[in-house]
Amino acid sequence: MELKRINDNVSVSGQIQPSDVASLKAAGFVAIVNNRPDGESPDQPSGAEIEAAAKAAGLDYVAIPLGREGVSPDMVEKTKAALEGSSGPVFCYCRSGTRSTTLWALSQAGVMDAKDIVAQAADAGYDMSHLAGHLGQN
Repeated sequence: MELKRINDNVSVSGQIQPSDVASLKAAGFVAIVNNRPDGESPDQPSGAEIEAAAKAAGLDYVAIPLGREGVSPDMVEKTKAALEGSSGPVFCYCRSGTRSTTLWALSQAGVMDAKDIVAQAADAGYDMSHLAGHLGQN
């Protein structure tokens, strides 16, 4: 598991395993957001398996799967609510971290300056410049 820190409140990575949850708890995360739909790969654990491990570790768990249908306003709002409702750092995952970063970026539109959103994502290794028009004014 390679964590990529977006900022003090959000980190992302690719797919995790239930056995990774204890490390996330030890790293100080208080919630896990799953942005990967079940069944994308035959070797991926189900969201239910990750959720069970999260709850056993005392972490909040939210599923906001982003698949081929693309981003919806509801997904952005659920992401924003998960981040704002958290009492500490949130860990988000998908296959590579890109979908998680995309939802984070869109959830911050109107909250953060667009150039800061793009810069924080870039610092973590994700190019979100294509979203600049959706993120508000620079």
